[in-house]
Amino acid sequence: MLVIAEGQATEKQYLTDWHRRYRHRVNVEFSPVHGTPFHLVEEAVRVKQQEAREEKRGRGRAHDQIWCVFDRDEHPLLPEAFKLAQDHGVRTAFSNPCLELWFLWHFQDQTGHIERHDAQRAARGHLGCDKNLTAAALKALALPERFAVAKKRALALEAKHLGDDSPAASNPSSDVWQLIDEIQGN
Repeated sequence: MLVIAEGQATEKQYLTDWHRRYRHRVNVEFSPVHGTPFHLVEEAVRVKQQEAREEKRGRGRAHDQIWCVFDRDEHPLLPEAFKLAQDHGVRTAFSNPCLELWFLWHFQDQTGHIERHDAQRAARGHLGCDKNLTAAALKALALPERFAVAKKRALALEAKHLGDDSPAASNPSSDVWQLIDEIQGN
């Protein structure tokens, strides 16, 4: 599995911790590329095509999955990034407004619209750290019961957005749980 993440610290720290827990069943590699969602997906498509060519020539094996991890923030071309990913079989783990919402759901419910800075502040209050996740924060985020609650909250909001005809990735929303489920083998 190859992960191409928007941020340089938080996403990699969080996902590396999950990879360490399940490294017996999955190999997770991280791309050094960072940037806007559209740029990440462009890179994923480029890598996927290059790996397919190389594998066809008998030069290595392509990644089974390529994931792009990014937030809503205020990025341009977000619909185009999702369409490009879908067209090329690139998976996305998206949080609106930010990854810290996903962290927040491990500790409390958040069903109404929330600004990025408010979600970051609330997550920081629960985790006791900022962008650089501490060992204690990573341990708290990996507790099975907390992960299960966060996933349940994410799925409930996904159903709510579908039920009221709001866009699937409306604020608040996150599907980071899908990437974690893949790492865990669920």
